Amino acid sequence: MGWIGEQIDSIKSLQFRQVLTQAISLGMIVTSALIIWKGLMCVTGSESPVVVVLSGSMEPGFKRGDILFLHMSKDPIRAGEIVVFNIDGREIPIVHRVIKVHERQDTAEVDILTKGDNNLGDDRLLYAQGQLWLQRHHIMGRAVG
Repeated sequence: MGWIGEQIDSIKSLQFRQVLTQAISLGMIVTSALIIWKGLMCVTGSESPVVVVLSGSMEPGFKRGDILFLHMSKDPIRAGEIVVFNIDGREIPIVHRVIKVHERQDTAEVDILTKGDNNLGDDRLLYAQGQLWLQRHHIMGRAVG
């Protein structure tokens, strides 16, 4: 019984070691993914460097399910650029094209108006109640690929 007991104990410890090894490997994979994500955030300057198109409002250019890579630079936003923005009170970002940019001379702030390529009108109905323009802090990034 001594030899059989030793064999069973060695099998149990081997299984424990395998489980422990797999758990450590999984932890390293998750940690690596988080480090890569944070690194992309630093490099791109965007809080969300990768987004997925969720609606058909930008068809035919972008279809539902397309993956976009974002970059946020200090360069001024221009009409015609595709931006991803958040609206106050909503969690889901929106991917649309800038159709009008208004620069305030007194404060140098920029007001932005957007529209989906497949939509008839501009996005003012999507903005928060009483909001007619987006400001720079609403923009998460520009689509670069």
